[in-house]
Amino acid sequence: MPVNTIMGLFAKSPIKPLQRHVVCVNECCSHLIGFFEACHEGDWTKAEEIRATISQLERDADVLKREIRLKLPSGLFMPVSRTDLLSLLTQQDKLANLAKDIAGRVIGRQLAIPEPIHEKFIAYVKRCLDASAQAQKVISELDELLETGFRGREVTLVAEMIHQLDEIEDDTDAMQIELRQMLMAIESEYNPIDVIFLYKILEWVGAIADQAQRVGSRLEMMLARS
Repeated sequence: MPVNTIMGLFAKSPIKPLQRHVVCVNECCSHLIGFFEACHEGDWTKAEEIRATISQLERDADVLKREIRLKLPSGLFMPVSRTDLLSLLTQQDKLANLAKDIAGRVIGRQLAIPEPIHEKFIAYVKRCLDASAQAQKVISELDELLETGFRGREVTLVAEMIHQLDEIEDDTDAMQIELRQMLMAIESEYNPIDVIFLYKILEWVGAIADQAQRVGSRLEMMLARS
């Protein structure tokens, strides 16, 4: 995004660039479903194309992050500090980094999820991405919070959305435990190194939900201090 566009967003609201950034981050993460489906089909050409898309979106998010850091005014007349906003930016940016790393590592080994756990694995990925989408929804409410001075019913609404984010993360924890048990039941049928890698994939995907929860927690801390 050009610098003058970034400045135009700041002119409207210091929150707008953060919202634009989290949209880019969530889009980056959302491509993991198609990526893992392509891997399952053994279509590594398509998987590589999706990996490249994820990587480009992660770079786009990085460009936005750098511009926000450079252009976010230091004398903001707001209920929240510049430091808090930049900390929130850092937390949401890590989601895109995770998506890029997952796709890159899986492509590097070209290892598909075993058929017996594939269906539940895709459901697990989708639930982890629900957390990323919920984090975006929470950040989208920052405009309203700003208008109300971080007071009133809007604070209650955002607090409930953060609670929903916590519940999604709890769901992913339970799903990961189930998938680990399913993988353990069939692991003797696979190359031991591949099995170790499969366990790591479960961990890496779960980290998206964990990181989305951290975004919510960071905003919750901002609310508590405002």
